[in-house]
Parts: sequence; C-alpha cells; structure tokens
Amino acid sequence: MKKISYIIVILALALGILGAIYYKNIKGALPAVLPPSGDIVEDINTTEMPLKLPPGFSISLYAKDLGNPRVMLWGPDGKMLVSVPNQGKVVVLSDSDGDGAAETHITVAENLNRPHGLASRDNKLYIAETDQVAEYDYVEGKAINKKKLFDLPGGGNHFSRTIMFEPYPNENKMLVSVGSSCNVCNEENENRAKILEYDFATGRLEEFAKGLRNSVFMAIHPVSGDTWATEMGRDNLGDDIPPDEINIVEKEKDYGWPWFYGKNIRDKSFEPNTGTVLDIHPDLIPPHVDLPAHSAPLGLAFFPEEGWPEEYWYNLLVAYHGSWNRTVPTGYKIVRIKLDAKGNYLDTEDFIIGWLSGGKVYGRPVDIIIQPGGTIFISDDKAGVIYRVNYTRPD
Repeated sequence: MKKISYIIVILALALGILGAIYYKNIKGALPAVLPPSGDIVEDINTTEMPLKLPPGFSISLYAKDLGNPRVMLWGPDGKMLVSVPNQGKVVVLSDSDGDGAAETHITVAENLNRPHGLASRDNKLYIAETDQVAEYDYVEGKAINKKKLFDLPGGGNHFSRTIMFEPYPNENKMLVSVGSSCNVCNEENENRAKILEYDFATGRLEEFAKGLRNSVFMAIHPVSGDTWATEMGRDNLGDDIPPDEINIVEKEKDYGWPWFYGKNIRDKSFEPNTGTVLDIHPDLIPPHVDLPAHSAPLGLAFFPEEGWPEEYWYNLLVAYHGSWNRTVPTGYKIVRIKLDAKGNYLDTEDFIIGWLSGGKVYGRPVDIIIQPGGTIFISDDKAGVIYRVNYTRPD
C-alpha cells in the first residue's frame, strides 16, 4: 500500500511540474503551432471571410499553396520573389494575365538552409540562409553561379537572417539582422543579437548595432533615410511585459538586450547587479515605439505619397505575427502606426484583423510591401498564401 501511495505522490508531483512548465512556457501556444483551423483560401471570397479592413480597402489572394512564405521582393525582372524557409527554396511568382493573382510559382533556388532574407540589384540576387549570405546571377528567372559572401552563425532559437542594402551614400553596404540564440543569455558568438554591416568594397562584416534580441525585419524611412526595425522582446516575464519594439537603428548604438527591455528597464530576473550592468551599458537607446508584449512584430513598410491619401503618407504598417506563449493570444493582425513626416509617433490603430477569429486560426501575417498606386502585398506563413490589398478610393 505504501508503494502505491509513493507512486501516486510522485505522479502528482510530476503532473504538477509539467503543468507549471506548460503554464509558464507554452500557455496560449495552440494558435501558433497547430495547423490553421479555418481555410482562408475557401473563405476569403465568401460571407465567412474573417479579415476586416478599413473602409475603402479590399483583399484577395495573390498566391496560394506556398508552404511558409516569408520575405517578398520584386526581382530584377519585375516579378515577385518569395523565400520559403521550410522548403529550402526561393520561388518566383508570375501574374501573366495581369488579373491580380499569380498563376504560377517556379523555383528560383533550392536545397538551401532555411532561406529568409532577399535583396537584389544590378541583375544580382542575394539570399540570406540561416548560416550564410550568397550572391547569385539572376538569369531568365533562375538564380545561378552561387558565390558565398560571408558566413553567419546558424542554429539557436532564431533562424531568420534578413538583408537590406543601405541607402545613399552607403549603397555599397548591406545590413544583416541576426537574432539571438536564446530567449535571454550572454551570447558566446559575437555576431548574435545584432544587426551587422557588410561592406562590398572591403569584404568586411562588422557590427552595426547591438543589443537587438531578434530584429527580423528592417525598412528605410522615406524622408530621413534612417533604418527602422521591429524587435521581439524576451519571453517568460508575464503576459504584458516586456514590450515588443520598433527601433530606429543607428550605427554603433546599443539597444539593451539582454540586460534591459522597453524604455531601458533593467531585467532583474537576468541581471540583478545594477552597477555592473550600468558600467557596461551607459548609453542605451530606448525603443522609438513600444508595442504590446508578445505581439511578435515582423514585417514593416512605410506608405509612400504616390497613390495614397495624405492621411496615410509616411505612416507605417506592421505585421503582428502573433503570440505563442501568452495566456490570451494577442497579435495575429496588421496595425497602422501613425507618424508625422519626421517619424514622430502619433498613434496606433488596427488595419487588418481577423487571422485569429471566433476560435479559428486562419493565418499569421509576416512581410509587407506597400506600392505606389494603392496596392499592398502581405505574406502569411501559416496559411501558405500571399494577399493583395487594394485601396479602392471611396467617395
């Protein structure tokens, strides 16, 4: 009898420990990890369509059956290129008949190690895999003659590597975002949790900015030319802290991770020694905009002037990929960050909602392209689609 009692106690303790681990680490994870419970492909043109947009906007599917499409880029031939990390390839989409939907997607490069970031210039295509960045000749819709430019640290919690050419006068340099290997830690690899800078003239890869836990996407402000980046805060401090962020990333600046979060708030659970931390990091840069915790901000894009109403000029759209460890899931939407022409923050409002709606999970938005003339493209790595949003100019 005693033996049975011991077994019951041990089982109860084990269940309690597992329950605590679940509550602390993966509560609210089901929308992020399970397959879509609603089919956006079937519902988008019906009365069941879950996505809600502002008046004057419509949404349709530009492409489907893409796996987990992430980064979008207009290639040298004017067609859309898309990275598909879980299939190890980059594809090109073709809308031959001009009806606003791509009829075909053809593989441009394959057998890659979780490709993510894309960049292009002078008939060259640049692809960022999780462990390297390479240059290709882009010829007749194919990426050929692969030439590795530099290695990157692979593995770890954050696989994505994003690349972007800098604006004039530094157009011969490329920014490379590399996330941390962990939730919060002292990194052993000097190229982790940073945005790096590669100089094509010298072939050198150096630190551009540090203290950035996972700045997956970057964009250039259309007026100032500054680099803006989304940033994901650490997990396991609760449902509402720390905030996710939008940063204006400056060269040789420190943005605080892992010792600080938000408006330079010390992460006491990681480093309780105030003096030591402040000695190491005396001049930290706080976020330009705080975002709700666990929103998982990814793609960001500025509205241009051409073809858009003045109230949208210089505003920013940000894709909230959606939480995976919040008690009540948050995100799963696109928001509009209202800014003035100088980039000063004014307000935030929902732009597209409904990827998590009525208990159904339809998708998770990732990257955003805003074009002159009233068209927006959005990738969704859960539903495997790319959306086309049109501004219909209401009276």
